[in-house]
Amino acid sequence: MSPSPTRGPLLLGVRHHGPGSARAVRAALEAARPKAVLIEGPPEGDALLPLAAEKGMRPPVALLAHAADDPGRAAFWPLAGFSPEWVAIRWAQEHEVPVRFIDLPAAHSLATAADGPDGAGAEPDAVRLDPLAVLAETAGYDDPERWWEDVVEHRGARGTGEDVLGAFEALGEAMGALREAYGDGGHRRDLVREAYMRQRMRAARREFGDAYAVMCGAWHVPALRAKATVAADKALLSGLPKVKVETTWVPWTHRRLARAGGYGAGITSPGWYAHLFTAADRPVERWLTKVAGLLREEDRQVSSAHVIEAVRLAETLAAMRGRPLPGLTETLEAVRAVMCDGSDIPLALIEDRLVVGDVLGEVPDGAPVVPLQRDLTRQQRTLRLKAEAQDRELELDLRKDTDTAKSLLLHRLRLLGIGWGTPVASRAGTGTFRETWRLRWEPELSVRIAEAGIWGTTVLGAATAKAEADAAAAEELGEVTALAEQCLLAGLAQALPAVLRALADRAALDTDVARLAKALPALARSLRYGDVRGTDATALGAVAAGLAERICVALPSACTAGLDADAAAELRGHVDGVHGAIGLLADADEGLRDRWSAVLAVLADRDTVPGVIRGRAARLLLDDGRLPAEETARLMGLALSPASSPADAAGWIEGFAGGSSGGGTLLVHDDRLLGLIDTWLVGVPERAFTDVLPLLRRTFGAYEPGVKRTLGELVRRGPGGAAAAASASAAPEGFAPELDPERADAVVGLVRMLLAG
Repeated sequence: MSPSPTRGPLLLGVRHHGPGSARAVRAALEAARPKAVLIEGPPEGDALLPLAAEKGMRPPVALLAHAADDPGRAAFWPLAGFSPEWVAIRWAQEHEVPVRFIDLPAAHSLATAADGPDGAGAEPDAVRLDPLAVLAETAGYDDPERWWEDVVEHRGARGTGEDVLGAFEALGEAMGALREAYGDGGHRRDLVREAYMRQRMRAARREFGDAYAVMCGAWHVPALRAKATVAADKALLSGLPKVKVETTWVPWTHRRLARAGGYGAGITSPGWYAHLFTAADRPVERWLTKVAGLLREEDRQVSSAHVIEAVRLAETLAAMRGRPLPGLTETLEAVRAVMCDGSDIPLALIEDRLVVGDVLGEVPDGAPVVPLQRDLTRQQRTLRLKAEAQDRELELDLRKDTDTAKSLLLHRLRLLGIGWGTPVASRAGTGTFRETWRLRWEPELSVRIAEAGIWGTTVLGAATAKAEADAAAAEELGEVTALAEQCLLAGLAQALPAVLRALADRAALDTDVARLAKALPALARSLRYGDVRGTDATALGAVAAGLAERICVALPSACTAGLDADAAAELRGHVDGVHGAIGLLADADEGLRDRWSAVLAVLADRDTVPGVIRGRAARLLLDDGRLPAEETARLMGLALSPASSPADAAGWIEGFAGGSSGGGTLLVHDDRLLGLIDTWLVGVPERAFTDVLPLLRRTFGAYEPGVKRTLGELVRRGPGGAAAAASASAAPEGFAPELDPERADAVVGLVRMLLAG
């Protein structure tokens, strides 16, 4: 059958990504046998269409177009195996029929601030009419998805022998009635796109007569069938801005086809639609068998009898609702009742894995890519790092060359803004030679790669250039220290000199102690990472040591009584960070630890320093063995004396015993300290108690339940009180009995094993 010359070309109005539409398109093309096929899509993709026939091409894929001078300005045209556009492309290639895209060029749509994958900007405040919702409501449906499923998606499955060409005619007439009643939906972009499509149709008519087919969104059919003058169309298209565009094919995923993924023309159930398209017969039975298989993989007891009963229930529900076949709603309700015991928890797994799914497409090696993408693909293959659509954890042991290479690649990509991998806490151990990554490939990363291509043609070269540029542009010390850490993690030895120069310059000019203290821990971590990866970080060590010296000089004067509570709490955190960093740096400079301890001693003994900082300094000295037990008790006694304000005393307690630093255990084993706190707490005036209660609750509430229970028992038995406080200075035993060398030696082997793991 061929289209009638009097009626013009064959117009196939479809819903994007509809399996029923895809089957109908294939049947219509088989019936009409047109001499050419025109498809809604950017003409810049014409040169890439032959790749669709190659063996390495497996949908879902997307046509990607981006501005040559601004890769971040991009648009996608996704296609699944069940998309009518894909079916039309493959039919034309299989029958050696010319196939072309006829939508408004991406060169224009990207130049006019593209609004989604349509590639054309919408007018402000314009509201697009949803034709499917109007038709569904007219037919008595409250759900457009269910209406479309009944009328179109199940057509091929019912096997009624419908005249598919007549069905397309009917759908076109319905859209014509809607456009007549509602106009063009308020979007000038549709008028511009349709004008361009009509121009391409005129060119096709000159070449093929009327023996060609046009496949487009059903909404456009009336406009393409209407009589419009060449002059009118040229007027709509005149003066459109234009940019140079580059195009390629990129892998896509079913999940990104879903509306939840942010794609404007998306669908709610790509996995379900893929099943409807590929199931040759008995789609409901085959679908429920898939569901049963997934539940069995999750160790749920699902038998063949469950499948049979679920099929019966789904068919009964469809019959009661007057539906030709069970749809997704009926099948999920049957699954919940029969296979999930009414629970939504396993049903959520089914919806995620099967209804949506994580299918990732593939494109052939011949697809044009930026050089950076080519280098990344080569490294992925060499390191056997496969791009996958679902989350996958990757455990790395940096003592192994291959794992180190994987780590360097992932860190370099992160520096370039290509977030394929995200570092997560390792479950295998806490050694610095271990890394754990969560990998997930998203289609949008193709755009990030194109954007990063301006920095270089290889991942290493691009990351190096990007790091050097970031170092020159950084305005704050914290930005440069974070960058230095990234460079060491990514093994960017060539970028380190520029980063270190910027680091030294920013550090020399920065007089804010808080910013200096915030930067030091990152530098100390960087030195440790450099040691693990074999990176020469000598210059970085010199910068870190100089930064530590400046902090030691400036910190005491910065911790004055003029600080408010928030600023004091922030500085207390910086003191912790600097203490840990100096512990790492002191391996190269033992004198640095002594100088830092002297700073802590000044902070602990100076009454103009806020209590939370004084208490923290005393605790750090105590933990390092640099503060005798008697001196600790003296400092606590002074902090909790009646001369101190209750708020300052509560802050001292929080700094000394708060957080996860083991303060609760310390109080359990030292009656003197617990007695001092108990005596102070009992003597706090009633009005002041209300003010200090939040601080105390934060301090003691963080203790483990066992510690809190033990402290409660000790207080109930009366370890505090005046007697305990009075006898505190007479207690010669310290905090605990003397260390037993034999018992201590017994745990050395276990400690070494834990540290090695």
